[in-house]
Amino acid sequence: MSRIGFLFPGQGAQHVGMGKQLVEQYPAADALFDQANEILGYDLRRLCFEGPSEELDSTVISQPAIFVTSLAALEKLRTDAPDVVLGCEMAAGLSLGEYTALVFSGAMSFEDGLKVVQKRGQAMQDAADATPSGMASVLLLDLPEVEKIRDEAQAAGVVEIANYLCPGNLVLSGSNPAIEKVLEIAEAAEARVVPLAVAGAFHTKIMQPADDRLRDALSTVEMKAPEIPVISNVDASIHTDPDDLKDVLVRQVISPVRWEDSIRSMLDQGIDEFYEIGPGRVLAGLLKRIQRKIPCTVINDS
Repeated sequence: MSRIGFLFPGQGAQHVGMGKQLVEQYPAADALFDQANEILGYDLRRLCFEGPSEELDSTVISQPAIFVTSLAALEKLRTDAPDVVLGCEMAAGLSLGEYTALVFSGAMSFEDGLKVVQKRGQAMQDAADATPSGMASVLLLDLPEVEKIRDEAQAAGVVEIANYLCPGNLVLSGSNPAIEKVLEIAEAAEARVVPLAVAGAFHTKIMQPADDRLRDALSTVEMKAPEIPVISNVDASIHTDPDDLKDVLVRQVISPVRWEDSIRSMLDQGIDEFYEIGPGRVLAGLLKRIQRKIPCTVINDS
């Protein structure tokens, strides 16, 4: 019998039209968007369904949008295949997706999770506005080669490895001059470099102001021990103490996302079937690069 793990996407998975079919077909998904509009104080439903993309892509909007749409997709799975949801033994989420995983696991309520995600998005947007910065995926190189690019680019400014996604896919994050240097060095090394459409240098010390504000936001939230284990981005480990959970969420903003290690941790603990739940299908692709033989069913917003 398969042992099931759920994966929830992070920022970058958003797209205009997300969630529309879920709301039209599943009353529970429709109710989530209604509740989200009340909590947020603006029409998230309209922004997800109609855009414009420039507004939906902003950090302050995209984070709540992906969080709510992912949980709406979970309601689709809960309706169509309830035994799969009941059978899930472990969960993980990429950056923002860790909040979705914690709500699914019962560690925090939907309302508290959405309020914190809203404050997180605003704090990260403000930190990015204060220091012009960005991120870029470096493909086709191994870790020592990417570390060498990082070390050379640091002469131009702050730059760090922000995401350890899978073999041959690492993300560098830093100030704009440093990211420009990364592009120059990597292209000279004939690596494929993809600048990411994000507002700033997430998962680096540039996000320290957001880190401090997130700690304040989480201090008012009731956190419980998860009903199923959730793998943390920060250390690819399971945390059950509510205070520890809050601490790793705060640290996550300025720490690299150890996604490959998180997936390998789930595999080591016997998870042999995955579901990616939420907009897009990036996580299924990353899983295939980590362990090709493990199946992953995508439950998205279409």
